[in-house]
Amino acid sequence: MNIQLGRGKTARRAYGIDEIALVPGQRTLDPALADTRWTIGGVEREIPIIASAMDGVVDVGMAVRLTQLGALGVLNLEGIQTRYEDPNPILDRIASVGPSEFVGLMQELYAEPIKPELIERRVREIKEQGGIAAVSATPAGALQYGQTVAKAGADLFFVQATVVSTAHLSPESVTPLDLAQFCQEMPVPVILGNCVTYEVALNLMKAGAAGILVGIGPGAACTSRGVLGVGIPQATAVSDCAAARDDFYKETGKYVAIIADGGLITGGDICKCIACGADGVMIGSPFARAAEAPGRGYHWGMATPSPVLPRGTRIRVGTTGTLEQILRGPAQLDDGTHNLLGALKTSMGTLGAKDIKEMQQVEVVIAPSLLTEGKVYQKAQQLGMGK
Repeated sequence: MNIQLGRGKTARRAYGIDEIALVPGQRTLDPALADTRWTIGGVEREIPIIASAMDGVVDVGMAVRLTQLGALGVLNLEGIQTRYEDPNPILDRIASVGPSEFVGLMQELYAEPIKPELIERRVREIKEQGGIAAVSATPAGALQYGQTVAKAGADLFFVQATVVSTAHLSPESVTPLDLAQFCQEMPVPVILGNCVTYEVALNLMKAGAAGILVGIGPGAACTSRGVLGVGIPQATAVSDCAAARDDFYKETGKYVAIIADGGLITGGDICKCIACGADGVMIGSPFARAAEAPGRGYHWGMATPSPVLPRGTRIRVGTTGTLEQILRGPAQLDDGTHNLLGALKTSMGTLGAKDIKEMQQVEVVIAPSLLTEGKVYQKAQQLGMGK
């Protein structure tokens, strides 16, 4: 239903994850029977959770450990890991400065050129330790380093920008990335994003994407919505893009995974995104809180070091446990940020969903009071959901 903003403009109501709730059906099942497996680009994983390609979240060690635990981590090919032989002193500097010095320092550190030999080395280091080598670059970076990534033998290539489309206009002096040609020529599956609408998602699938990232600006460290005023709340964005996936599958027989990217903190957030139609999710700040994370208890957005218009910030997330505790438990916190797999399985059991496809079909209601109803004491004492 469209709402009239004024005489010259109408708007469609969009919903965020915090505004919806999942409704139990007529059956339940033991969480142990819930099958959470999913496939992206021919790679099957037990856990439908991807760690974001952010420098405070994924390095070589995190990518390997995430693989071992049944999930997936994506390495940023235009970040600290490929600009510096030894990233550790750089990460120490980022964690040590005050808020007023941060943006300037980031712009200085990210001015160091990307080294193609380090791209190859990082991919090789992940694979030599038995990890899945999933890597990420901007469209400009993909155009420049795509062959390097292919030569290195990466398993998945994420091409990411704040907004990506197949109809990109560039100045005559700039050669834009032809997404369809790139997907066709790359010897590894290409995941494209980010987008938030049915039409763009469908066009990206037609271009050959093996997966679609959905989300503009909801990330904990992202400021794009404030700087640009652009975005659609995740519940609506995921649902629209999932509809494109289903229509594309009916038309072609090719199933393209939809990944909800950004704004997800708790197990409940993940469950609700899948119920809206996502096949998997990409999260950053929950993993930045792991003891093994490279960010030293900090998390920052990919567009933070922009030399002309930073659209991210650095947030203090602290360290709350090991990566295993956050992903598989046992949980040491009561706020839904530990044992994300356990939360998903328990939710699926409560809803009677045997697998991800059934989870996508559960009933959803609009429920703005879901997170506040009856939680007066938790909020007053800053416990559980009141933190």
